[in-house]
Amino acid sequence: MTVQHVLHAVETLRGVAVRTPMLTSAALNEELGREVWVKAESQQLTGSFKLRGAYAAVAALDPATRGRGVICASSGNHATALALAARQFEAPAVVVVPEDLPVVKRRAIENHGARIVPYPRLTGRRDAVVHQLAYQHGLTIIPSANDERVIAGAGTVAWEMLQEVDGLTTLLAPVGGGGLAAGTALAASGHDPSLRVFGVEPSAADDTHRSLRVGRLTSISPPFTVADGLRHTEPARIPFEINQRLLADVLTVPEQAISEAMAHLFRHFGLVVEPSGAVAFAGLIHALDHLPDGPVGVIVSGGNVDWNTYKTLLDIAMARMEAPHHAAAVLY
Repeated sequence: MTVQHVLHAVETLRGVAVRTPMLTSAALNEELGREVWVKAESQQLTGSFKLRGAYAAVAALDPATRGRGVICASSGNHATALALAARQFEAPAVVVVPEDLPVVKRRAIENHGARIVPYPRLTGRRDAVVHQLAYQHGLTIIPSANDERVIAGAGTVAWEMLQEVDGLTTLLAPVGGGGLAAGTALAASGHDPSLRVFGVEPSAADDTHRSLRVGRLTSISPPFTVADGLRHTEPARIPFEINQRLLADVLTVPEQAISEAMAHLFRHFGLVVEPSGAVAFAGLIHALDHLPDGPVGVIVSGGNVDWNTYKTLLDIAMARMEAPHHAAAVLY
């Protein structure tokens, strides 16, 4: 894949995806001693960047294939995005999701008319369920990351960032299956070869970090992290090959950093962000001294979070950040 795939997706998504804002905060920039720009994909249709890849993939199908329907496995946001994309093309959609899917994500999927098939997260054979249903009903599988059209669609996030802000030296993207990081790296490679792209994932779900270290796909046990959208056990193959080639590195962040990133995003930008969506910003805060000098662009990838979860995490993070002993260590 090259930047040309991303540029094709830009045209496909023109007039469909929202061109989400790039935000900056004078107070945060002064606090960090760095110019920071946040791409608020939490304000995208369906509340996450996932619409971009899902729509690009569905749009590429021929009408007869599309008319038979599409299916995916997802932790929630890709399922919602595929449900909306399919509805826009008047195509049936089936989504295979964990039984413990947050209520806000389940309701969003239902509102777009997709059929939900739950599976047990820790013991279920998710992919086998998807393939069986696809075979039985003639459905086309639209993976959440392991698809060139999905990756290209995700790359339009970074393409917009680079069109709107000059001089960015670093981009940070969250890593689950790896599609957003791969698309970001592709977009950056066609803009400025010196631009550094870092993936960020929870320390508890560091399958891509480990895989890059050993140079091959590496599985981990089903992880527990508050970032429910990033609980992958192995990177997707196509994104991993791109990320091996183009990413500067993958940073890992502790759970505490994720909730504190959510608090920073609310405090400085007024953004309500889900834990997975805050992971790249957590990488900024947690590893600031390890990033190249110059302005940084951070992808806030989603905002679909249950209110009780959000309030609990923010209350804990705010109390921790405002404690006297923490004042000198907010930036770790």
